[in-house]
Amino acid sequence: MSRAEQQQDRRHFLRPAGRSAGTLPGWRGWVRAALFLGVLSVSAAGASAQALPPELQKAWKATRLPESALSLEIREAGGPVISSIQADVPRNPASVMKTVTTWTALSTLGPDYTWRTQFLAAPDARVDEQGTLKGPLYVKAAGDPWFTAEDLWNVLRELRLRGIKNLSDVVVDRGVFGQVAIDPGEFDDSPDRPYNASPDAMMVGFGATRILFQPDEKHRQWIPIIDPPTPTVKVDGNLTWQDGSCRPASNFVVDARVQGPVTTIRLAGKAWGSCGEFSMYRLAGTQADHFEALFRLLWRELGGTLGRGFSQGPAPAKAKVLAWHDSPALSDVIRQINKHSNNVMARMTLLTLGAEMNGPGATPETAGQAVRTILKNQNVDTAGWVLDNGSGLSRQGRVTARGLAQMLDVAWRSPMMSEFMSSLAISGMDGTVRRRLRSNDTRGQAHLKTGTLNGSRALAGYVRGASGKRYILVSLVNHPGAAAVRPFDDELVRWLASR
Repeated sequence: MSRAEQQQDRRHFLRPAGRSAGTLPGWRGWVRAALFLGVLSVSAAGASAQALPPELQKAWKATRLPESALSLEIREAGGPVISSIQADVPRNPASVMKTVTTWTALSTLGPDYTWRTQFLAAPDARVDEQGTLKGPLYVKAAGDPWFTAEDLWNVLRELRLRGIKNLSDVVVDRGVFGQVAIDPGEFDDSPDRPYNASPDAMMVGFGATRILFQPDEKHRQWIPIIDPPTPTVKVDGNLTWQDGSCRPASNFVVDARVQGPVTTIRLAGKAWGSCGEFSMYRLAGTQADHFEALFRLLWRELGGTLGRGFSQGPAPAKAKVLAWHDSPALSDVIRQINKHSNNVMARMTLLTLGAEMNGPGATPETAGQAVRTILKNQNVDTAGWVLDNGSGLSRQGRVTARGLAQMLDVAWRSPMMSEFMSSLAISGMDGTVRRRLRSNDTRGQAHLKTGTLNGSRALAGYVRGASGKRYILVSLVNHPGAAAVRPFDDELVRWLASR
């Protein structure tokens, strides 16, 4: 699943919005800045060039990108600004937006915050001698971003241990969130890809179905296995067995097509037998459909029965708790979000923050307002920011390099600095930068969050210098050729690590 989440969409250029501005070092810089304001259209590139440290100018020129595409802020953690280039220009940060969501949640809710999903019954409900629960089973969803199929199985098993076998119907209370469902195909017309999963207060396993391919060497064929094996998901087609050495999977198709209550997993193409067993993940329906199908499957496997079906509505105010599940702590959740760039977990965390600050019925709009309030109280300048879903999988999201650097500086000086830093990927070692910055001078020296969309590249985090000082880095590039900035960003990290 994490591999799928790391494959951000690359087919939509996000045009930068806002004005261009620069901050220049020294009295000469201030003079030039005044001239810059008078002749903005002709001097933006020159002002940016003056602010870029000489050691990095060659690396920037190698990108062949216009300097107007770059916003950069480098500062010593808890100290002065070293370089600032168009740092007040709002730009799309792609998945670097997740640092905003995770930091505001951590600093407000605390590292030990957990989500509790409860299974309840009406206040006067009882279980008869045959194990029949009189009245509905209520599921009070909490918006847990990391609720798994195993967690659901454990809670249902707790119900069976308490003598409950026969259910009349199940009522799911999703009231902690408002209307938050999205069209998974809206962003890039790939509605079956897990990175496009819709948030839902009762999400299980990100709403994704696993397609496991087992190799049958004797018959030279691939055997597809659907997990969970729900009756609403079917397989059509097959993968052809390919001889030869294992190569990256690129010549086969695994698509999910939803047609009414049934989802068909379409298979086509070839896969190398020498690669061995592998899995793919696809969205095979709505989050509500996925939860219901999985609930029915697991309840039946545990020997339970269900008379009618599922509906949605509020649980009684004084309902009695039958069983519950507590999520991992928020400090563990944000590691999954930042290190592996999990979009739907970020969306769920943002909504949770909104619900905790403003009450049940949270939406992306109310949650975004909560984030602004939190950052304002932390003296972070959010002018020009657009906070739409908290994940960065967006064309509209905007932040500024200066504001983001301010936020990272606040986090550095916070008692929760260690929890936040540990959620970021470590250069050359794990997460989305495990294959980058692997040389001796950079490996393990930076905690970073990457952002990748077509037309947008971003890098933000902390770098440990040779002197022992920590530096804050925010690099945002919006341009059709933004992919060319990666060597420059790596050189930024290398340069800071050598200081």
